[in-house]
Amino acid sequence: MMTCYPIYMETETRTSSAMHAPGAILLISCYELGHRPAGVTRPLRALETAGFAPDAIDIAVEPLDAEKVGRAQFIGISVPMHTALRLGVYLLPRIREINPSVSICMYGLYATLNADYLLSHGVDFCIANTASTVLVELVQSLTKGEPLRKQDIGFHTVKLPPLEVYAQFEDNGETRTVGYTETTHGCKHLCTHCPIPPVYNGKFFVVQPDTVLAEIQEQVAQGATHITFGDPDFLNGPMHGLRILREMHAAYPNLTFDFTTKIEHILKHRKHFPEFAQLGCRFIISAVESLSATVLTILEKHHTRADVETAIDIVHSGGIALRPTWVPFTPWTTLDNYLEIFQFVDTHRLVYHVDPVQYAVRLLIPPGSYLLNRPETKALSLTLDEAAFSYTWTHPDARMDELYKTINALVENDARAGVDTLETFYRIWSLAADMQGSRHTPLGFRSKEGHLPAPRITEAWFC
Repeated sequence: MMTCYPIYMETETRTSSAMHAPGAILLISCYELGHRPAGVTRPLRALETAGFAPDAIDIAVEPLDAEKVGRAQFIGISVPMHTALRLGVYLLPRIREINPSVSICMYGLYATLNADYLLSHGVDFCIANTASTVLVELVQSLTKGEPLRKQDIGFHTVKLPPLEVYAQFEDNGETRTVGYTETTHGCKHLCTHCPIPPVYNGKFFVVQPDTVLAEIQEQVAQGATHITFGDPDFLNGPMHGLRILREMHAAYPNLTFDFTTKIEHILKHRKHFPEFAQLGCRFIISAVESLSATVLTILEKHHTRADVETAIDIVHSGGIALRPTWVPFTPWTTLDNYLEIFQFVDTHRLVYHVDPVQYAVRLLIPPGSYLLNRPETKALSLTLDEAAFSYTWTHPDARMDELYKTINALVENDARAGVDTLETFYRIWSLAADMQGSRHTPLGFRSKEGHLPAPRITEAWFC
């Protein structure tokens, strides 16, 4: 699962004193959905425990520090998602310009999926290091001699940006500072469009409760009043997660939280949702993706439209909000399928539960994707765009590609202008309905009646 791909064998190891010097190891996070990056915080602790004195930069909220880059002997760039990877690759020339001899490692899901390209474009190592172990082992392998003791390198503290600069929790006028942690790595499910299965092959691994609770404690001390659990699926290990929630609530009764889980897990573990609410759960994210039976089958989501409706009832009856996410543009999604999403969201009064960007998400097929094994995908005319880290595809109905471009621009412009979510929702719906040739005006057009605000994190979801 965690493989290290060297582009060359090091002929010159770094001296122990050099690699253990403060800032000799630099970790860079590019983007992690608006929260403080676990892709940096956990490796920092692991490296410090191993006797190193790493530094960090999060370019999502601060500029690239040339001084930090210049003194680094080893730079690890965290790329857990597609956006982060593209930003990381954009940084490479600047890093090499500042520090030509530095060893560069990209680590995370998308480093592994795109290792061949990265290793041929200036990256020295690629690892799927979500648990930090391999990253520490790699750094140690580049260091000659025994690790120095912490007292030999002096006091060193890594100062990450304060939690206040990251996305915040909002709900009907209430604002909370958000902390972030994960209770598991990987996922036991094999949804074909997800980047996790090619790396974890249907396995998941728990993070020890003491580690998770220590991270929560640290962030509460820094002002966090809401915790996002960023596991790919929090209910892969339901009792593991529940034990952590109970201990967290006992220690911090006013702390609220959110997590992500599959629709099928909501149905399977429905008995726990009243307790989730009592423990402080404010909303749950679930990757619905589509209401089309055809698309859901190809993506191997293992739920139906009826299941989604049942899940909404389960979650909302406990006073928790369900925030569905969508992949509305796929090669198999028809215009009718697209319009069905809007009717569904309107009927179930979910307009404020969905960030408008969700209506402009186009299916991403990265190298190694399980989708490439599906017969429906093999029937497509795919071209690998290595520089974009994905296969390109064209919809058989040209109107859908035209609609995607129009909706994508509309969403960006409305977000920039601060247009109300409800207004954007009906604009998109009307555009799609016009393209279909329907003269039907969507019910409740421009009316807020029945559409209540929903709790959210202020950073809209991107992949």
